[in-house]
Amino acid sequence: MMLSLRPGMQKSRDQVLKKLVSMQYTRNEIDFKRGTFRAKGDIVEIYPSDQSENAVRVEFWGDEIEKIVEINALTGKPIGTRRHILISPASHYVTTKEKMDRAIVTIEQEMEERVKFFKSQNKLIEAQRIEERTNFDIEMMKETGFCSGIENYSRHISR
Repeated sequence: MMLSLRPGMQKSRDQVLKKLVSMQYTRNEIDFKRGTFRAKGDIVEIYPSDQSENAVRVEFWGDEIEKIVEINALTGKPIGTRRHILISPASHYVTTKEKMDRAIVTIEQEMEERVKFFKSQNKLIEAQRIEERTNFDIEMMKETGFCSGIENYSRHISR
């Protein structure tokens, strides 16, 4: 799940922003750091998660990518133009919606088994806690595609 961009490519600004969000990038107009992006008018600046000093400025003309410039992330000064960029996900825990939906089903099944086990042991507090926490995590995964501690669900996500 990567984002590939080239000048002349037919891709709207909104499509790029949605793809960045699905790759766990966050929009931040003030604190520009790795794994963030900012958008002003027809310009989108992306600070790739695998870069330490340089970011990318993508300029649009309508629904077409007009120009891609590598910039210094701190100063915003251009370093050079690019013919192609490949943006990797901001997190190692990015997957497709289909895989996430399948994982949620198995997470719910395991949660029900654990709750049943704790109740059979008369550990009602543990049963309630695991059910509440897991349901909260599932809700976050459904809404944002991510949750705190998502690595604990990696075996469900990767099958």
